Amino acid sequence: MFKNKDLYTVGVIGAMKPEVDAIKGLLKDGSTYTVSGIEFVYGELFGMNVVAAVCGIGKVFAAICAEAMIVTFKTDVIINAGVGGSLTDKLDIGDAGIAYAVVQHDMDTTPFGDPKGLISGINKVYFDCDTHCVDLLASAADELGVRNENGVIASGDCFVNSSAKRDELRSEFNAIICEMESGAIGHVCYVNEVPFCVLRTVSDNGDDDSHNDYAQSLAKAAKAELDILVSFLKKLGAEKN
Repeated sequence: MFKNKDLYTVGVIGAMKPEVDAIKGLLKDGSTYTVSGIEFVYGELFGMNVVAAVCGIGKVFAAICAEAMIVTFKTDVIINAGVGGSLTDKLDIGDAGIAYAVVQHDMDTTPFGDPKGLISGINKVYFDCDTHCVDLLASAADELGVRNENGVIASGDCFVNSSAKRDELRSEFNAIICEMESGAIGHVCYVNEVPFCVLRTVSDNGDDDSHNDYAQSLAKAAKAELDILVSFLKKLGAEKN
């Protein structure tokens, strides 16, 4: 698929168009390929093979995209980047949450005595992110002057706009950000033995006013995310060349 198959290959997945458009525009000799209704744009960037896709909102779309990307493009690492709701007073709108692990908060077999979030069959609640990529993301955010925190990012097929739900996720999983994709991407990467990392800039506070905050703050949060993402890719490319 790539012209130079020997280059290190990075996959970039976002839920919505603004989250990955800038990366697509930077690709050298960009081409497109569609799998399962998802358009993948691929080319070279910072001396690496890079493939980017908009997966769509929700865990199923995210999982389809991640699996298709891994199988088709043989990615060495995947980064899921986008926006999310803050679950902590340490992160405000425009700040960045960087996952050291992800969890699917709506996976619930507790009636059988399981811990909440447990994925049956592989018996995991949390999927750990690649520690080096976590460090690179934090370094990129620091250099750009974007306040950031490392922690658990919690995914579920619901937009959190309830202070009670916000408190529940923070208490149950010690999560710092909620969103709707990364837990599924982490799950797919885990079973395929592909390292991954997750970046979320804050678009809302996951409380009763989050739908209003989201509409007003999406552009600001998306710009901060893209700036960090490009810096991260540049740092990673410098290491691989």
